[in-house]
Amino acid sequence: MASLRCRRDPCGVVCLLLTYFSVFYADYVVVQYVLIPAYSGSVWCSLHASAFNVILLLLLTCHFKAVFSDPGVVPLPEMALDFSDLRSQTSRMSDRGCEGWTVCSRCETYRPPRAHHCRVCQRCIRRMDHHCPWINNCVGELNQKYFIQFLFYTGVASVYAVLLVVSAWVWRIRNEREGDGEAEDTPTKHLIVVHYIILLVESVLFGVFVLVIFYDQLASIIADETPIEQMRNRLMMKARDPSSSLPSHHSTRKPKLALLREVFGRGSVFCWLLPLYAGGPTVGGVAYSALPDYDV
Repeated sequence: MASLRCRRDPCGVVCLLLTYFSVFYADYVVVQYVLIPAYSGSVWCSLHASAFNVILLLLLTCHFKAVFSDPGVVPLPEMALDFSDLRSQTSRMSDRGCEGWTVCSRCETYRPPRAHHCRVCQRCIRRMDHHCPWINNCVGELNQKYFIQFLFYTGVASVYAVLLVVSAWVWRIRNEREGDGEAEDTPTKHLIVVHYIILLVESVLFGVFVLVIFYDQLASIIADETPIEQMRNRLMMKARDPSSSLPSHHSTRKPKLALLREVFGRGSVFCWLLPLYAGGPTVGGVAYSALPDYDV
């Protein structure tokens, strides 16, 4: 399963390497060029370094779990299934299925409600949100919590890094104007400025990027619709073909807190911030038969 969850997708591998490089580069610049020069000999140096590294540790832990956790892969049947009878009724079975179950022509198996096929992973994923190259894995029913936590800590680390760089920059400018210390040699000063600028650009870009995705993730959870389902429903409304609509899973509207607990777990809200096992989905579970009760 490890080869499935972390596929050798060139784009995904590049994004993984870029993610880890960006994290370690940010840590290096913050400690070496921000905290040590500006807060040397002060307790604030140790406090900021500890807090920033704890955030990065949580970020990397959540990212690691999002990469290597099962997103909710629909298991293939142990024996090949005969779909010859269904192919003559493709439109009826694939659109309506049996109580939300559908047939995946690529996996050649039955898939439960709200499962979709990923072209990159080449498997069906339960409640698939999207395939994310930054974790080289799908975001699905079982790893969405870790993905959202990764976004959250990336945003926190980005804001924290910006504040530290700006404060260190202000400290340097003030010291130069007051003439409290000897001016650094030009190459070293230019190198520090370059590191500051690169870290600022990196933090702003990643911060804005993850904030948008973080909001989108929470909005889709509260709406109880994945982006794939939203797009499908828009297309169906545009076509205005009642016969092609799937059974709605919104027959009973759930409270927002209940929807969030389905993703983050039933424990304390504080535990939502920790990369701990959420206990699985509360509805339907993760164990099911690969062969539903189709009358074929």
